[in-house]
Amino acid sequence: MSLSEDIDPVAVIGGSRPALARALTSIENARPGAAELLASLASHRGRAHVVGITGAPGAGKSTLINALLGELLARGRRIAVVAVDPSSPVTGGALLGDRVRMGGHGADERVFIRSLSSRGHLGGLSRTTAQLVDVFDAAGFDVVVVETVGVGQSEVEIGRVADTKVVVCPPGLGDEVQAIKAGILEIADILVVNKGDSPLAARTMLDLQTSGGLQRDEHWTVPVLRTVATSGEGIAELVERIDAHAHAHVIGIGRRLRAATPSGASDAMPAAPATDDELFEQLRRWRTAGRGVALATVVRTWGSSPRPEGSHLAVEESGAFLGSVSGGCIEGAVISEAKEVIADGTPRLLEFGVSDEQAWEVGLACGGRVQVLVERIE
Repeated sequence: MSLSEDIDPVAVIGGSRPALARALTSIENARPGAAELLASLASHRGRAHVVGITGAPGAGKSTLINALLGELLARGRRIAVVAVDPSSPVTGGALLGDRVRMGGHGADERVFIRSLSSRGHLGGLSRTTAQLVDVFDAAGFDVVVVETVGVGQSEVEIGRVADTKVVVCPPGLGDEVQAIKAGILEIADILVVNKGDSPLAARTMLDLQTSGGLQRDEHWTVPVLRTVATSGEGIAELVERIDAHAHAHVIGIGRRLRAATPSGASDAMPAAPATDDELFEQLRRWRTAGRGVALATVVRTWGSSPRPEGSHLAVEESGAFLGSVSGGCIEGAVISEAKEVIADGTPRLLEFGVSDEQAWEVGLACGGRVQVLVERIE
């Protein structure tokens, strides 16, 4: 049975909760017909405001989202939540505790909460998060909130999924602000110091306000807000700032979709690396067309490598590529090696670092090393 016979796209677009639940499960598990379902919904995207909530573990993201749900409901919004929980490296399962913390509003018909396990996917999200956001968007939700797992400096995949990125910081960051400002703080559209009733909150706010980089462009200055999610303090102001960003010139609702198309490049953040699903689908298309392809994978990093272990770069025999293993530093060298691998079929384990003359030629960050395995895909 085709998925179109089992799940009616019209019912999904119309907001049917049973159809929506089945569609999400089908896409999350990559069942037959899931791609066709997504394609049928694509033209209905672009109406929802996608708000990403990210930050370090223990910042209170789930509790903050529960408070946001209450405020958004009071303003007449329909809200979907995609909550990503970390998966166990042993069992692959997840506790899905985010759903428990948001239980206060989960029974409301205007709220749909979907919990996901990251399933070991890097970057703070699961591999299907972006597709599930598309489904909620097509189903007519006003706001789609995406909560990442607790993240560190370089886990910024939320930047390609959300229109507005809210980075939640716990009190007491201190010198850690300097350590992380070159990573996740740089993607923030709004900075929030949650647990703002802590004696350390005022100092953390001052550190963030003076850390630099809050003026994104002429259209937006990143605000630093204080909230106490357990009491609701500061939540109304946070919603006001989220709404203001949604309607700001060239950066609000639909930003994530403009970022995915060349015509919107000037209006959006720089393109992020492709998801694993997008990358492997492109590999499949190249192979179906009879072209030789190779896959490069970061297998080990040390120091300041800009992409984490598990990052991929797909290369076609002519030199076309998708993905990233370094954010641009060593892609040229890896693509050149990949073309050789396609030609002779011999896998190569490449290493770039400050002690490697080639690394200096391609501009690898000082103090970092990375190992990349390149293999032909048959």
